[in-house]
Amino acid sequence: MPLTHIHLRAGRTDAELAALSDSLHHALVHAFDVPAHDRFQVIHQHDAATLIYDRDYAGGPRSEAFVLFEIHAGKPRCAATKQRFYQALVTRLAAAPGIRPEDVMIVISTSTREDWSFSHGTSFAQPDKEPASC
Repeated sequence: MPLTHIHLRAGRTDAELAALSDSLHHALVHAFDVPAHDRFQVIHQHDAATLIYDRDYAGGPRSEAFVLFEIHAGKPRCAATKQRFYQALVTRLAAAPGIRPEDVMIVISTSTREDWSFSHGTSFAQPDKEPASC
């Protein structure tokens, strides 16, 4: 149940944004064990003044095509699964829409089921498994 915020410079075509979205989704499904129907993404397009990044810190050199993926995952994954996902994503992005691996930054954070409400104002947590202290 990841929710991904994708940050990039404005000016990409609709086809490039669709390829970016599809590449992310395929990598999540195939390398991060996400169900195929679980797709929640928000694409934020920024001008040069509102997307600020170091061109060389811990990688690079980064170009104007820099993309930041903030992934809010519902459950923790092991380091090997994360690494498999990182590699799958940069490989897919290089193929379509043609983003260099140097221009991809990925940050994953995790939360618990009770931190999510998908609809009706109810928690995604299973009530019968709540701690007794609630």
